[in-house]
Amino acid sequence: MKVGTDGVLLGAWSDTTDAANILDIGTGTGLIAVMLAQRATTATIHAVEIDEEACAQATENMANSPWANRLTSFQSSIQDFAKQSKQRYDLVVSNPPFFSGGTFSNSQDKNSVRHTVKLPHGDLLAAVRSLLSPHGKFCMILPPMEGHRFKEMAGNYGIFCSKMVEVFPKMGKPVERLLLQFELTMKPLEQSSLVIMDGDGPNDWTPAFRELTGEYYLKL
Repeated sequence: MKVGTDGVLLGAWSDTTDAANILDIGTGTGLIAVMLAQRATTATIHAVEIDEEACAQATENMANSPWANRLTSFQSSIQDFAKQSKQRYDLVVSNPPFFSGGTFSNSQDKNSVRHTVKLPHGDLLAAVRSLLSPHGKFCMILPPMEGHRFKEMAGNYGIFCSKMVEVFPKMGKPVERLLLQFELTMKPLEQSSLVIMDGDGPNDWTPAFRELTGEYYLKL
């Protein structure tokens, strides 16, 4: 679960406009943080990852990127990081754990990523509320059911959804993911959609998906 479409979508879609300081929560191997460094050419990017091995990989990947001087990784839970940090961020992103229940797999690593065991959504929202600058944006990606639940929960923390993109794997298929943007000020919700594939071939990407993510794939 190192590199996937979810991470690429979030890294390409998140609004980096006027973002001088960016935080990636649960960076994994650093994919989204590096993408944001590529997009926001003067921003400082911090990345938090609780897993020691993943954080070490993120540190290595960041060091080997062209933007190493603007990228820093921290091995920490976001709960502890939020308590200690005095920095406020113009953009916070997260591709978080998204199953709040259900059957656990035999892989503990996969459990940690997919289930909200180490990062309950309430803890994530509390951390975002503490770390986001007054005019900042918080962007994330979740499956539809978890996304709508998260959107409702966020309001209890004074964090309001301002943009939502329904992501369809193919036209005629159900929504598979929600790209969500939150702010600390309530605004009218902007809604749109994105279809990833327009055929059955392995490279039948839609023009919209190519336009959004094309700069981050070697072949698309």
